[in-house]
Amino acid sequence: MITTENPGIFERVDLALNEIRPHLQVDGGDIVLVEVTEDLVARIKWVGNCEHCSMSAMTMRAGVEQAIKSRLPEIRAVEALNGYFAE
Repeated sequence: MITTENPGIFERVDLALNEIRPHLQVDGGDIVLVEVTEDLVARIKWVGNCEHCSMSAMTMRAGVEQAIKSRLPEIRAVEALNGYFAE
């Protein structure tokens, strides 16, 4: 689901996540882009082993956010909707 007026941004964020996915998949996990909100917040969902991994907070900051924001600086934030890091 995408709720932003910026066409193609969901696809561009999802492509940016391809940079980190192989590292997650090696450990039996993955990440799914759920939506990009109107205020440009990317919401992700951890799946597999990543869902309950205590390292997901570090992975979010050092991997996921960096992969997205380096390619799409207009993204204001990245939020996890589940898992160890979810708020």
